[in-house]
Amino acid sequence: MHTITVDLLKHNENLQNVPDEQLQWLIDQSHVEEFEPGDRLFEAGSPLNFTLIILQGSFRVCMVQGGSIREVAMLSEGSITGYLPYSRGKKVIGYGECVKKMTALMCPAEKMQEAIKLHYELTEALVHIMTNRVRDFTALQQQNEKMMALGKLSAGLAHELNNPAAAIVRNTSALKDQLKQHPHIFKEIAAIKLKMSEVDPINVFIQEIINRPDKPVLSMLEKSAKEDEIMDWLEDHEVNSYEMAETLVDVGFTVADLDKLRDQVAVDCVSPVLVWINNTLMTDKLVTDIEEASRRISELVTSVKNFTHMDMAADKQPVDIKEGIISTLKMMIYKIKKNNIHLEKSFADDLPKINARPGDLNQVWTNLIDNALDAMESNNGNVLKISTRRDGAFLQVKITDSGPGIPEEIRSRIFDPFFTTKAMGKGTGMGLDVVNRIIQQHNGTVKVKSKPGETEFEVCLPLNQE
Repeated sequence: MHTITVDLLKHNENLQNVPDEQLQWLIDQSHVEEFEPGDRLFEAGSPLNFTLIILQGSFRVCMVQGGSIREVAMLSEGSITGYLPYSRGKKVIGYGECVKKMTALMCPAEKMQEAIKLHYELTEALVHIMTNRVRDFTALQQQNEKMMALGKLSAGLAHELNNPAAAIVRNTSALKDQLKQHPHIFKEIAAIKLKMSEVDPINVFIQEIINRPDKPVLSMLEKSAKEDEIMDWLEDHEVNSYEMAETLVDVGFTVADLDKLRDQVAVDCVSPVLVWINNTLMTDKLVTDIEEASRRISELVTSVKNFTHMDMAADKQPVDIKEGIISTLKMMIYKIKKNNIHLEKSFADDLPKINARPGDLNQVWTNLIDNALDAMESNNGNVLKISTRRDGAFLQVKITDSGPGIPEEIRSRIFDPFFTTKAMGKGTGMGLDVVNRIIQQHNGTVKVKSKPGETEFEVCLPLNQE
């Protein structure tokens, strides 16, 4: 058995300024325990009824979430942990496992409570340890929360960017193939020697068809039937190209249109003219698709810029709440589509801007919307409702999901730091705590109402943020 002396404890930098008689009192109230690698010091959920000073060796604290184990902290020689003066913790959040053969001084929590009344310097030293522990642990969990949120947004954004980027690559390649056909098509058109008086009516006719209003929206079966009709007409006129039939149907050509075109040119000109028309339409379509994909990428980049407000100061500034929510939704559109979520938006038109930190508020919308989407992962007929309105001197935002609801027995704990019902890797328990603190910093409130099939988070922010 080890002999614990005041000089030994004095080697601990946290206790160097504690008077000798107080350290001796601590030794007298404590006992020494030894642990071998793999031994459990405590189990998750057990009462926090001891103060532990590691004299030698080390142990780790682990949490279990969704059947997976996550190491929360590694504590080694000189560390002081467990119950500390004024700590509000009642139970251990995880289990402790010895990593390296360990010797520890264990003091019952009730004796530490006596120290608060009897020994000021000892209490001060231990409270300092507790504040550092809370700050460090909170910073770590907040960083984990931010990294998880960033990972989710990055995955969705990468998917959203990949689609238009792939479309640009694909359509650019197809456009090159179309342009390669131009010399051959020009040769055929030149060979038939169309007069300018014949070319202009054809161009006008094509533009009329392309610009027709109220083009019918065709089902797959209807589109296939029309393509077959066009294909039959083309074959009758010695043009064998199903690709051309698809293009003509997409633009809005009918058999009647082709008959009208045939009447405007000589019989031997029908095939070259149709090839020329098809190439022109295909080129126009590919350029349009590339333009649309580029616009989509530009919109996503703008949404990222608006979401992060990376070109703005961190101080409070006039903020359009609707704009922030829409930017957040664009960042999460992949997850919304993936889970087949029906999105219902109701934004009031008379909402003034409020003075706020836009990046912080976007973090609020991100956490609330992400939680709602996670809650609806295993549901059918999912609906996410987001609404804003003016409520007297306040601006009200409601985010409602059709998930299973929050059980009443845990509803009062959902804003507590580190409390989470999510599986490992999906949450750290800091999301709603962050939401609550940000809203409080903006002099607002966040409330929750929940029942099976409907969970509503209501955020109220004062319009006057001076």
